[in-house]
Amino acid sequence: MRRPRALLALTYWSFDEGLIQAYTLPYVRMILEALPAGSRIHLVTLEKGGAPLVPAQLGQGIVHHPFRYEPFGLKGMVMVARVLARLLAIVRRERIDGIHAWCTPAGAIGLFLSWVTRRPLVIDSYEPHADAMVENGTWPRGGAAHRILLQLERWQSRRATHLIACAEGMSAYAHARYGLPAERRIDVKPACVDLDRFAWPSVKDAALLSELGLEGMIVAVYAGKFGGIYLEDESFGLLRAALDAWGERLRVLLLTGHTREELEPMMARSGLVPSIFIIRRVPHADVPRWMGLADFAITPVKPVPTKALCTPIKDGEYWALGLPVIITPGISDDSRIIADARIGAVLSGLGDEHYRAAVRAIQALLASGTRREIYDRIRPVAERYRSFGIARSIYQRIYGS
Repeated sequence: MRRPRALLALTYWSFDEGLIQAYTLPYVRMILEALPAGSRIHLVTLEKGGAPLVPAQLGQGIVHHPFRYEPFGLKGMVMVARVLARLLAIVRRERIDGIHAWCTPAGAIGLFLSWVTRRPLVIDSYEPHADAMVENGTWPRGGAAHRILLQLERWQSRRATHLIACAEGMSAYAHARYGLPAERRIDVKPACVDLDRFAWPSVKDAALLSELGLEGMIVAVYAGKFGGIYLEDESFGLLRAALDAWGERLRVLLLTGHTREELEPMMARSGLVPSIFIIRRVPHADVPRWMGLADFAITPVKPVPTKALCTPIKDGEYWALGLPVIITPGISDDSRIIADARIGAVLSGLGDEHYRAAVRAIQALLASGTRREIYDRIRPVAERYRSFGIARSIYQRIYGS
């Protein structure tokens, strides 16, 4: 019988963010399933919203360690030093024998812990962050933050015992940018989805349709943020093309943390009236019910080179609910999948004519069959490319023996 193990799971996100609730926690539970009975996983989060959030029951074997987040700079360096000191104590006290980090910012903390404690390091959701921050305009190329994280990404790549990427192209990028040997294995695990929760019974909740006045409407949905890696005015330009196509029948459901006041200037610049928008911040447990009200969805990720190596969680959720998707080009493997399977539209550019062409493609797709027929065409894409089985097989190979 294998002895119980103790793992340290590192993230750079707050506990209540979707990246923890929909993305990290399901994987933590899969890892725990692969580990010997009696094992424990110590989950680290960096809380951005004031006092650390006290989580609901996580399940036996998962222990939450929240720390206060500070952005890059002097306060950020002090935060990292404080977190490292506390984590070193946790490693020793809890007899941690492995470190599993999600994304390279958390991987940087994991790298130092691995060096000092000589514990093995796994980098999950392995994708470029330093170059991505430059491409989306957050950091200047060659600035201190860019240079430091890029070097840390190189060191993480060489230190990690296992690398789990989000898209197929990460292998070539890591070899070229980080100097990783060509023979080094990199597993690929896109953002997988709970297909039991995102399924047909969740679609078009009658009570919610009535409450929101959406009966007989064409509903577009977007779940996420604007700004950073996501388009802003261009997203509303696309929605303007949808309004021109469907007129008064169009409604836009935004599942976001932005307030209406934040978004109204972008609506105004695209000539959109606020009354067509329903804006809600919805707990992730309720996302399938709300997202399922839609007829199609958008994924307005900025089409910069590193986004070919990311993995939008929302696409798998959209597909699982049978929603056609309008997406920018070169996003993960998703843009290619949407084009090849003909389950949405890939923008050929950012401008009114490209937006109108994408909307026409969605109109044709929605007219091609019943809601159930469209669902039956798109759902298998989620089952093929976003099943939890993809992740389980990787975690079983790493932790199950």
